Amino acid sequence: MLFDTHAHVNAAAFDPDRDEVLWRAREAGVGLMVNIGFNRETIPTSLELTERYDFIYTAVGWHPTDAVNMTADDLDWIESLCAREKVVAIGEIGLDYYWDTSPKDVQHRVFREQIRLARKLGKPIVIHNRDAHQDVVRILREERADEVGGVMHCFSGSWETARACLDLGFYISFGGPVTFKNAKQPKEVLARVPLDRLLIETDCPYLTPHPHRGKRNEPSYVRLVAEAAAEIRGLTLEEIAEVTTSNGKRLFGIR
Repeated sequence: MLFDTHAHVNAAAFDPDRDEVLWRAREAGVGLMVNIGFNRETIPTSLELTERYDFIYTAVGWHPTDAVNMTADDLDWIESLCAREKVVAIGEIGLDYYWDTSPKDVQHRVFREQIRLARKLGKPIVIHNRDAHQDVVRILREERADEVGGVMHCFSGSWETARACLDLGFYISFGGPVTFKNAKQPKEVLARVPLDRLLIETDCPYLTPHPHRGKRNEPSYVRLVAEAAAEIRGLTLEEIAEVTTSNGKRLFGIR
């Protein structure tokens, strides 16, 4: 069984054929999925998926690129939703210095507020980090995120950053880029992450793995990520599937 730990199946890209996409995922061996709701529009549609499909869970939070639009009422809303059984994490939250859509000080405040909420509720967190490695690690330390842990989603940083996150109790998740021929750093990091902290994902419809790069990503392609991880670690596909699924279930409290 494969576990796609980060997906956006509620995205508009899947509106024409969402049921078929999820059927293909099941056919490919995907037994569990965490879909992400990250703002006012996507949180309700992600919750709807959890109600329609027994193998889909969700994380709810506020994406850093939309941090400027988050209000105190939104934070209260996220807190109330975390009481639901299939809401397994707060996320994706973090920092994004690539897209200039929310000022850095606002991103930092919203990130800190959500880490504090996660600590209050005892929920793990799903971290989005784009071009902000030092500040992400610093804030995680300052806000004592090691008390709840979580996952560094679609990790793209150095081994030094990965090690700092591992020291904070976080899991490291890899997606489509580890299948790219020129993706030297993600492959090197994946080779060194302890097996009991390794996760896989698609981040669909984004970051499509080889050989489908340039097309829409979908959850069934997590199998391609698993195959790449197995090759890098010198394991079988079945072994990678077993360990990453076990890790994901442990992190998100899924039995």
